[in-house]
Amino acid sequence: MEYLIGVILSLAVAGFATVIGLDRERAFYPTVLIVIASYYVLFAVMGASRRTLVIEIVVASGFLLFGVLGFKRNLWFAVGAIIGHGVFDFVHHWFIENPGVPHWWPGFCLTFDAIVGVWLAVRLMRVPSLSSKSHAG
Repeated sequence: MEYLIGVILSLAVAGFATVIGLDRERAFYPTVLIVIASYYVLFAVMGASRRTLVIEIVVASGFLLFGVLGFKRNLWFAVGAIIGHGVFDFVHHWFIENPGVPHWWPGFCLTFDAIVGVWLAVRLMRVPSLSSKSHAG
């Protein structure tokens, strides 16, 4: 069920953003990346140790860096990091023990991230000028 909800929600978010023009702003997908990366920090606050919280903050900061690079330099950084976050969702539990993470979250977030990342990649392939900072002025 978490995969189905991930598909529906990701298509709704990305589709809505495209239809009304939110994703014409360079900040949209980098902001989505920063928000999705912050959830593991939230889960650590809700149910993990301080050590886990620090680890989750460090990892989220790496994704934040890619969000900034995507915004400042080239949106392909955001594509790679959004899809990379989906991979991270799949392997997170192997490296970080965070009891605050709901059991359904990795499947949901993996699906959401993969679809949103691919959506952005397709948008950038169709309109290559969107990818670089020079497009935004």
